[in-house]
Amino acid sequence: MKTSDEARPAGFGALLWLALATFSMGIDGYVLAGLLPQISEDLDVSNAAAGQLVAVFALTAAIAGPLLSALTGRWERKAVISISLAVFVVGNLVIALATNYAMAMTGRIVSAIGGALLSAVVSAYVLAKTAPERRGRALSFVLGGFLAATALGVPVGLVIGQDDWRVPLFLVTGVGAIALIGILVNVPRLHLPALSLRATLRPLTQPAVMGAILVATGIMCASYLCFTYATLIFGPRVGEGLPIIAAMFGYGLVSLIGNIVSGRATDRFNPVHVITLIIGILVVVAVLGTLGLMLPGLAGALAAFAWFFGCAFFNGGSGVALQSRLGDLAPDSMSLVLALNGSGMQLGSALGGILGGALLASGVHADGLVPASAVVLVSTMILHLIVSRATRHRAPAAA
Repeated sequence: MKTSDEARPAGFGALLWLALATFSMGIDGYVLAGLLPQISEDLDVSNAAAGQLVAVFALTAAIAGPLLSALTGRWERKAVISISLAVFVVGNLVIALATNYAMAMTGRIVSAIGGALLSAVVSAYVLAKTAPERRGRALSFVLGGFLAATALGVPVGLVIGQDDWRVPLFLVTGVGAIALIGILVNVPRLHLPALSLRATLRPLTQPAVMGAILVATGIMCASYLCFTYATLIFGPRVGEGLPIIAAMFGYGLVSLIGNIVSGRATDRFNPVHVITLIIGILVVVAVLGTLGLMLPGLAGALAAFAWFFGCAFFNGGSGVALQSRLGDLAPDSMSLVLALNGSGMQLGSALGGILGGALLASGVHADGLVPASAVVLVSTMILHLIVSRATRHRAPAAA
């Protein structure tokens, strides 16, 4: 029997505190990459070693997310959210107070453990606690905190971190602590049906679920194949400094708008169709971007911005539809499959950066990364259509 607190819906107030938690994670996820010179100088390590603070977060999150989601699957959801956010906050505080590289690395691993679980559980909580006809908008609102951080929090963090790289981490710690208090006070409790570990892990044996996760990997691979080296595409056309900052700020803002639009579209249409449309348009954007970048002078610069913001809009909108789709495929193991989705996206980001670097090292011009992303997206579309077709054919038998 549900308690009065569990019967209470997750209204705007509860979603706002969850969005603030994802906002703190968004700042943490990107701001350190822009402060590597300051970190390396302060901790007396090389830039490459400082960069490992970014890499170890992604690696730890990719491994810890699914594992912890499976192990905590029978726990009350608000408690899991609160504990994981507390671990995330403590990890960032350790980094901010670090007196040496080992202490900073330890804090980074701790924050990744908390952040990986938090990301999966928050999305699963929203899907479980929101009426089906409003899930897309609710999920886009909460995930919008992460995207808002890329548009607003990260630029602010980079500015205030120029003199002291620890200041943005204190900012993340403070925002996360405030979100934790708000969640403890305002977010309703939620008990999901208790499943055995074997039942929780069952989605790992379902090709449709794993295929859908690989679709997310493909989209992120295509995105980061270009995003990682965007300055090499923009630099020759618009110069360094302010134009690049404006492009990155615009990318985050347009991604946030795409996230909002996708949330509403997912509520009205089948998430599978929304994903199909997003991948298809991303292919078109890549093809048109390839042609536009061939234009000389101002026309080429404008084409670069149009391509970049087109990618931002539809990449930003893909997360809601992908997570909603996975929630439909494995409603009893949402935390696990969403954690796996997060791991798949981390893997896609890493693969995109590696593939882009390999192409550049082989002599491909930076502009050539755009058509390469189109090839990845076409492959992802084929996989998505195969998975969707197989799922449709099995649905009548399952019914």
